[in-house]
Amino acid sequence: MTSGNISDTEQAVLDEIEEKDVDFLRLQFTDILGTVKNVSVPARQAEKAFAEGIYFDGSSIEGFVRIQESDMRLVPDPETFAVLPWRQKEDSAAGRMICDVYDTYTGEPFEGDPRRVLKNAIDRAEEMGYDVNAAPEPEFFLFEEDEDGYATTETGDHGGYFDVAPKDLASDVRRDIIYGLEEMGFEIEASHHEVARGQHEINFEYDDALSTADNVATFRTVVRAIAAQHDLHATFMPKPIPKINGSGMHTHLSLFTEDGENAFHDEDDEFNLSDTAHSFLAGILEHAPAITAVADPTVNSYKRLVPGYEAPVYVAWSDRNRSALIRKPAARVPAASRIEARFPDPSCNPYLALAALIHAGLDGIEKDLECPDPVRENIYEFDEEKREEYGIETLPSNLGEAVDALEEDEVILEALGEHVGPKFIEAKSQEFEDYLVDVSQWELDRYLETF
Repeated sequence: MTSGNISDTEQAVLDEIEEKDVDFLRLQFTDILGTVKNVSVPARQAEKAFAEGIYFDGSSIEGFVRIQESDMRLVPDPETFAVLPWRQKEDSAAGRMICDVYDTYTGEPFEGDPRRVLKNAIDRAEEMGYDVNAAPEPEFFLFEEDEDGYATTETGDHGGYFDVAPKDLASDVRRDIIYGLEEMGFEIEASHHEVARGQHEINFEYDDALSTADNVATFRTVVRAIAAQHDLHATFMPKPIPKINGSGMHTHLSLFTEDGENAFHDEDDEFNLSDTAHSFLAGILEHAPAITAVADPTVNSYKRLVPGYEAPVYVAWSDRNRSALIRKPAARVPAASRIEARFPDPSCNPYLALAALIHAGLDGIEKDLECPDPVRENIYEFDEEKREEYGIETLPSNLGEAVDALEEDEVILEALGEHVGPKFIEAKSQEFEDYLVDVSQWELDRYLETF
């Protein structure tokens, strides 16, 4: 039985809170930069949160609002309720719900909320007759902590791609992370040691775009929390160690029609991709430089996006090799036909990155963009003359160039919206300016005693 205006789904959450002795709730959201934030409330406030929302000061959150318009409201999504596996005790537990942010004064969804930005992209797709599915592959590093509990860049293992113990000493940590994720409702497909020492990947099942972005935010939180229980520091920094592979977040995308058919599949096409898929792919290639500012949003991201370390920097697609920006993976069944964007990294705000990819692809469909031929050779081995012959451009080489590309791309700016777009550009421009005036240890080592 429900109480008041509480829905059946909300009542089910209230029942689970009582059944599992949840005493505190974390009401979670993200700022524009993708940092997970939360307001913690006693679990007895759950019904009030559903009915009225929970108020908080939005002026304290990166990129939200000015001090004179600071009152915001969190409205929890009951579908996202989960008990935090690392906070369970004998007599109590803590729960989590992901929230939408509302403007207190207008009562409308806050357009500066990254989750709202992604919902707007999903709404656009639905208006065109599509549901968007996505599956990310976030990679991360596990580092040892020093005696004071601070992160080092010592990995504690010397494993490589798909290695097993004794080289892969972190397999037990991955196992505990997987157990924790499964307790929070994840369907884990696979996990393995990645190419670089200390680098790992855990793949979870595809889902609708909103659930996928929620899952990425949750994934990063769970990985860090459980790694910390093993006295390890987990980082999603794209390139924490120089001269070895960095961490990416390859993102698989597909569109489904209202009757449940995969809009990307065509049995008669050489690549089993429909015209819709070709145009969607062409849209992402068209807007790739601007998307990069959102999907690879840090100064450090561009230390990963260099040739020679398995990171894609060339604006092309392929059905055979991984040197291109977008790959068409093999599909065993029609429902699995998809494309894989290989350039996002795990430091991105998943809501904004998916929104940018979706809008770019939909723009390709609306404009019926023609997809270029796939490049089946290893583009890493091309010289500049051969790349020009194939018409292959490169991604921006640094965050400043990427922000410049974003400022010039009306489609991706529109995807971010009138609030997030300018705030994001302001924050990232400042980040790049700070980087330009800093002096690195590399410079000191190379020049201090030479000149």
